[in-house]
Amino acid sequence: MSAIRLLVLGAVRQHGRAHGYQVRNDLEYWGAHEWSTAKPGSIYHALKQMAKQGLLHAHEVAPSTAGGPPRTEYEITERGTEEYLRLLREALTSYDQKMDMKSAAIGFMVDLPRAEAVALLKERIRRIEEWRGAVTEHYVPEQGPEQLGHIGEIMNLWIHTADAEAAWTHGLIGRIEGGSYTFAGEGEPFVGILADDEENPYATDEPHPQDAH
Repeated sequence: MSAIRLLVLGAVRQHGRAHGYQVRNDLEYWGAHEWSTAKPGSIYHALKQMAKQGLLHAHEVAPSTAGGPPRTEYEITERGTEEYLRLLREALTSYDQKMDMKSAAIGFMVDLPRAEAVALLKERIRRIEEWRGAVTEHYVPEQGPEQLGHIGEIMNLWIHTADAEAAWTHGLIGRIEGGSYTFAGEGEPFVGILADDEENPYATDEPHPQDAH
């Protein structure tokens, strides 16, 4: 599952209505162009495709007094919100996700109620432990990777990665249960988006034909 749909839907949802360049700017501000496929072309393509699929509603906005073509602003639909929350919940619970999905899920987890976020993260740990149990039926970490030749280093990497993620997730759950962050229904959450006139220190400044649309 690609993270681009989750990232774009989440970015539009945070704004209420946003044009393509705002979405691109936000994702670059979050560093998503470094850890995901959220490049300008894929962002604009995702916006248009999800508008065709009924997940976003496209509003054509009159051109500015300075001239130029009209811009399209996107607004998430009810169906789009359902898809966004489905993707978010799946990304929070699935251990076998790529880093882009994991990162996107953590970035948007506060859109869920606190108790639900904790429950989903606990399910994530359960799946990690289930996976670890299946792997260690054939590989005993305590005996070291040499038992399988140099190929055992692959298993060793998998086990260490899973253990580290489980430990980190336990820590995250503890912080959430301890009152960290503002979740859905608790008031105004932290929203890491830029004001229209605010400079983006992480912008790639890579021009794209769709930036003006």
